[in-house]
Amino acid sequence: MEDDEGPECGKPDFVLLDQVTMEDFMENLKLRFEKGRIYTYIGEVLVSVNPYQELPLYGPEAIARYQGRELYERPPHLYAVANAAYRAMKRRSRDTCIVISGESGAGKTEASKHIMQYIAAVTNPSQRAEVERVKDVLLKSTCVLEAFGNARTNRNHNSSRFGKYMDINFDFKGDPVGGHIHSYLLEKVLRGCEDEELQELHLQRNPAVYNFTRQGAGLNVLDTDEKSHHQAVTEAMRVIGFSPEEVASVHRILAAILHLGNIEFVELEENNLEQRRLAVTEEVLVDHVAELTATPRELVLRCLLARTVASGGREVIEKGHTAAEASYARDACAKAVYQRLFEWVVDRINHVMEPRDRDPRRDGKDTVIGVLDIYGFEVFPVNSFEQFCINYCNEKLQQLFIQLILKQEQEEYEREGIAWQTVGARPSLNPRVPGGREMGGGTVLGRQVEYFNNATIVDLVERPHRGILAVLDEACSTAGPITDRIFLQTLDTHHRHHPHYTSRQLCPTDKTMEFGRDFRIKHYAGDVTYSVEGFIDKNRDFLFQDFKRLLYNSTDPTLRAMWPDGQQDITEVTKRPLTAGTLFKNSMVALVENLASKEPFYVRCIKPNEDKVAGKLDEGHCRHQVAYLGLLENVRVRRAGFASRQPYPRFLLRYKMTCEYTWPNHLLGSDKAAVGALLEQHGLHGDVAFGHSKLFIRSPRTLVTLEQSRACLIPIIVLLLQKAWRGTLARRRCRRLRAIYTIMRWFRRHKVRAHLTELQRRFQAARQPPHYGRDLVWPPPPTVLQPFQDICQALFSRWRARQLVKNIPPSDMAQIKAKVAAMAALQELRQDWGCRRAWARDYLSSPTDNPTASGLFAQRLKTLREKDGFGAVLFSSHVRKVNRFSKSRDRALLLTDRHLYKLEPGRQYRVMRAVPLDAVTGLSVTSGRDQLVVLHARGYDDLVVCLHRSQPPLDNRIGELVGVLAAHCQGEGRALEVRVSDCIPLTQRGARRLVSVEHRSEQPEPDFRCSRGTFTLLWPSC
Repeated sequence: MEDDEGPECGKPDFVLLDQVTMEDFMENLKLRFEKGRIYTYIGEVLVSVNPYQELPLYGPEAIARYQGRELYERPPHLYAVANAAYRAMKRRSRDTCIVISGESGAGKTEASKHIMQYIAAVTNPSQRAEVERVKDVLLKSTCVLEAFGNARTNRNHNSSRFGKYMDINFDFKGDPVGGHIHSYLLEKVLRGCEDEELQELHLQRNPAVYNFTRQGAGLNVLDTDEKSHHQAVTEAMRVIGFSPEEVASVHRILAAILHLGNIEFVELEENNLEQRRLAVTEEVLVDHVAELTATPRELVLRCLLARTVASGGREVIEKGHTAAEASYARDACAKAVYQRLFEWVVDRINHVMEPRDRDPRRDGKDTVIGVLDIYGFEVFPVNSFEQFCINYCNEKLQQLFIQLILKQEQEEYEREGIAWQTVGARPSLNPRVPGGREMGGGTVLGRQVEYFNNATIVDLVERPHRGILAVLDEACSTAGPITDRIFLQTLDTHHRHHPHYTSRQLCPTDKTMEFGRDFRIKHYAGDVTYSVEGFIDKNRDFLFQDFKRLLYNSTDPTLRAMWPDGQQDITEVTKRPLTAGTLFKNSMVALVENLASKEPFYVRCIKPNEDKVAGKLDEGHCRHQVAYLGLLENVRVRRAGFASRQPYPRFLLRYKMTCEYTWPNHLLGSDKAAVGALLEQHGLHGDVAFGHSKLFIRSPRTLVTLEQSRACLIPIIVLLLQKAWRGTLARRRCRRLRAIYTIMRWFRRHKVRAHLTELQRRFQAARQPPHYGRDLVWPPPPTVLQPFQDICQALFSRWRARQLVKNIPPSDMAQIKAKVAAMAALQELRQDWGCRRAWARDYLSSPTDNPTASGLFAQRLKTLREKDGFGAVLFSSHVRKVNRFSKSRDRALLLTDRHLYKLEPGRQYRVMRAVPLDAVTGLSVTSGRDQLVVLHARGYDDLVVCLHRSQPPLDNRIGELVGVLAAHCQGEGRALEVRVSDCIPLTQRGARRLVSVEHRSEQPEPDFRCSRGTFTLLWPSC
């Protein structure tokens, strides 16, 4: 078993108890219940204690843990039993059944729901639509049957008032393909719906208004959520396949039953004669019943007040009822209608669930899993015919349980080749035990086994001619005034000496029984006192033929279909039907035969307390249930031969680490030999028996010894496994990293090759003039090649530039370099900088630009060269200049490789200022088409000028000045700061000023204007 449960949770299997006593059994049961372990095994029998609360033991995750596992591989659970039944059915193609038993409120219905959910969850892996349909019907049918067949009682708020046996048919693949439901001994009840529907049915929401619903335990504990329950039932009926018309008809029938129960009768005197006439007190109720059952009002009233009797000569006699007889007929009709309605619902579900188009020759033989959820043993303050039948049913099932348990033991021993001696019941030889019970006994492998044999109780009830049911049938069939008291006297006569029967007449000193009313049966579950009042009427369960004909002739097709026996002619003499007791006995015999033909699995449910409180276990109440369920006897039978049995592979898998010959893997001839070596090493060879495929262990102490040895070694093995697993993970991680790096390396190679191939393809024509690949687009590189491509692009740009430049004449190289320098300095921030024209540089020496004074400038230039020794003229041009006094004048600007000169053209180009070129730090220009430039020099005032020209018009020389100056500075290895701004700051005589440009259309020539310390260049608009 999986190590989810430690010793602190008790023994997961009662067979492993050190001593099989009631005290040890109850101590283990209580300990597990307190730890939240509500399930415990007795071998393959599951004991379930109702927790009265939701526990996190169910759902898809839990189902996955138990699916496909052996019974002992996981802690005890309903899913384990369901899985074992399903696997046995699927593996051996053998029908199986799960018998769920226990008293009312022990959780049998909930257990059957969980079993159905498990079977539905583990089937149909191929998601076939037909299988899904069957599963949906199986699950929804439980909801519908609970609504019609469950009731509130003092012992259980949702007590099953009918027995249910469901067969689920499976195909050869193990998928559900159909099913069938058998119901037993229904008691009759009803619950909630919508306000509008209540009005249509002439009903009120208060159940106290109706005779049939204000009796019993229901009114004190009404459910506040009946509306949602009703909606759930209606939805379940829709899913199953009930039509809206059928659902509406069902509601009308239920409403008619309620109205029928409220009809009262009164006897009226007629014409002052002694003859009295029977009448209905509220005839509106008759109207409601007639409307809801779709029958004529006059016929309904006639059936309630009188009955017709057919004689052998086809003569019909109408006999009026007394008030008592009419009330009896009314109640009989109501119960019969509800009984037929319930049977119709079950038949309707069976019709939907029956396997469709199944051919054994084509599809193979279907197998079956049966689930029996039947009422538990009942003991009420007043026990009547219903409790008698229910407890008889439990006696039959208990008898079958003992027989099948012993049969399973015998079959397993024979299958494994273990010696078996007959285990039988010997009631006549065994001494009486407390409570008047007898014990059965036998020997298994030389050990005495005692168990309670209830065959004598079953015989007391169903024995032909003298059994209680036979005597009751005789009383019902006898003509004349046979009463319940006479029936009791007959029982006393027949069973005066029976050890399990007594009454007040037979035991006058027992004042717990009343004379002429009570008798007591000593059941296997305990003593139960029955009141014979109503036994004969309930056993007859007689309904006058008038009601059957009335309902058969209804215009409601659903109601009409429930009464096929009403089609007999009124003159026909009907045969007396079988009594309720006989029908129930026959159904029990058939049920037991059906269960005996299947491989059984058992769930024994225990109710922990009478208060239905979570977390509370009443030891006395549970002890009583353990006794009457025969759980202690079951443990003794299980341990009589061997306390535990396990297949050799599973035994080795759990305990092989405790032996040096089997750890980690044995080298012996077989698993059986390896198990023998393991037990020999522990000295336990004498306490076991070796079967063909299983090891049988006699004493639980042997298992305890092995578990203790295993528990000591587990921490060491865990460390070893952790070490090995960590190493495995590390090696796996290392291999993955190596693989990743290999993949990355080869992928990079692939990407590089692909990229280079693409580059080679695209740049095949790059050497062709005149563009040398100007319009080629570089493909996006892989991330790893981005630096490489950046270098390639730079190299290609330099190569292309070299190809373009090498064809340029040497005389144009200086101009090209200057333009390149200007482009880099201006950074595309200026709109026009004259890059598309030829740069003359020395415009003052040009006769074209300076026709009147070019000779004077040449003389001045010669003088300055001799004086300052400069080598070349970088730039010269006429300018318009503004000084610190806000006066604008025409001047000339001369830029050489040594100095920056400001010249006065009007005085033969006299030098007004000479600034060393290395003192010039930068210049500022605007972003427009104007010719404003501000030269900045270290230690000198900023020079503000506007380059103006005469040929050609609007010739832009700003870029030329910037380019030649920037190229010269680059040649000297220093930086020249070039700023582009529409508002240029400058400094003159320590004062900060601003200069900007204003465009004017009426301005003929560029000129400066000063306003409040700010210079403005007035520039003619184009």
